[in-house]
Amino acid sequence: MSLVNFTAREIACKIVYYGPGRSGKTTNLHYVYDRVPDSRRGQMVSLATQTDRTLFFDFLPIDLGQISGFSTRFQLYTVPGQVYYNATRRLVLQGADGVVFVADSQAQQLDENLESLQNLQSNLLEHGVDVRSLPLVMQYNKQDLPRELILAPADLDDALNFRGVPSFGADALHGAGVFETLKGISELVLKRLAAGSPA
Repeated sequence: MSLVNFTAREIACKIVYYGPGRSGKTTNLHYVYDRVPDSRRGQMVSLATQTDRTLFFDFLPIDLGQISGFSTRFQLYTVPGQVYYNATRRLVLQGADGVVFVADSQAQQLDENLESLQNLQSNLLEHGVDVRSLPLVMQYNKQDLPRELILAPADLDDALNFRGVPSFGADALHGAGVFETLKGISELVLKRLAAGSPA
């Protein structure tokens, strides 16, 4: 849920990157972090194992400057992709203002994408949130891989994008689609906030 401090005229919104293990959630945050000016970003907190998989979450606050006289800050989180850490996923998801679902475009990962999407819905329901009411965008990562290994964004939309939400092809490692995805979810979150909808 967005935190609005009227005295300090500040708004903090929480965006969670969700998806299966190794789909590129943390890679998205690293790309954003490396390209946002120091004055616009906070410190990135990342907890990883020796195999470089996020165990808990990454947290990256980004200052977007003034919006309607309020200083606006987005806090970007990722959840661990591994099913084993579902309790942590649920905890990180709590109070989210918007979700970026990062799908792995590899054809062999389709079942994992579907499982993770169902898990997202289940975890939101545990918090009393209907996935249809929450700002959501889809990112189809790893579109840079050879065509014979991946599904095209249109095919991934058919398989995963039941709500017809905005979707973005991406190559998070090299940056294609990363900021477009962030802009897409940010606009949805701010639009909802402006409409005064409860989170």
